[in-house]
Amino acid sequence: MGSGGAPAGAVIGFSASSEAACPADHAWAVLADYARDAEWRGAVESMVPTPPGPAAPGTLTAERMRFAGRILHNDGEVVSAGPGLRFAWRTTSGVDAEGSREVVPLGPDRCRIVLRTRVRPTGVERALAPLVRLVLRRGLRADLRRLRSLCETRTCSGTDRRP
Repeated sequence: MGSGGAPAGAVIGFSASSEAACPADHAWAVLADYARDAEWRGAVESMVPTPPGPAAPGTLTAERMRFAGRILHNDGEVVSAGPGLRFAWRTTSGVDAEGSREVVPLGPDRCRIVLRTRVRPTGVERALAPLVRLVLRRGLRADLRRLRSLCETRTCSGTDRRP
């Protein structure tokens, strides 16, 4: 058993959600465009989707990110999309992770953004699972705040929405 009674190889799962004062399609245009990840995901230096454009089943990604002082390279793929404004992803190399992104319309100018991530630590990272969990949870919450701010101040094309 690891810290907190969890098995040493257990999955670290967490989610974050927030309401945003913007139309759901504007939030979706940012959230579903992997090429824009570096604008709101603090650890991401670059993310290249193939093909470019909104995430869809079969979209492949090449990510370069910083974590715990290291540069990580993760490849991934979108495994499903829908129903609605939602897609699920998983890594195919690098960190062993999976998750989903979703936008839930709440009215013409409001939506809820939901991010879910599950990571399976390997090797020495298993011993550090409690610390990894804390760092990743804080990072996801900070990413969500940046995403919400980006969506509330810009449209999907990058045009300023502020009065």
